[in-house]
Amino acid sequence: MADTTHLKITGMTCKHCVMNAKKAIEAVAGVDSVEVTLEPGGAVIVGSADKENLIAAVTTAGYEAELAN
Repeated sequence: MADTTHLKITGMTCKHCVMNAKKAIEAVAGVDSVEVTLEPGGAVIVGSADKENLIAAVTTAGYEAELAN
């Protein structure tokens, strides 16, 4: 069964940012699907990807990320 991970992402200001963050997350091994939203600034990822790798991918793309509660 696939896990669902919720990330809080800050630093995105437009739809282009959302697409950049989404592409970065999709490139992480184990991601089955991802939805990124500008407001309130977050992502819902389904799959078996390592949470630290997801955060690292978003950070590398130029945004701040942390696990959401």
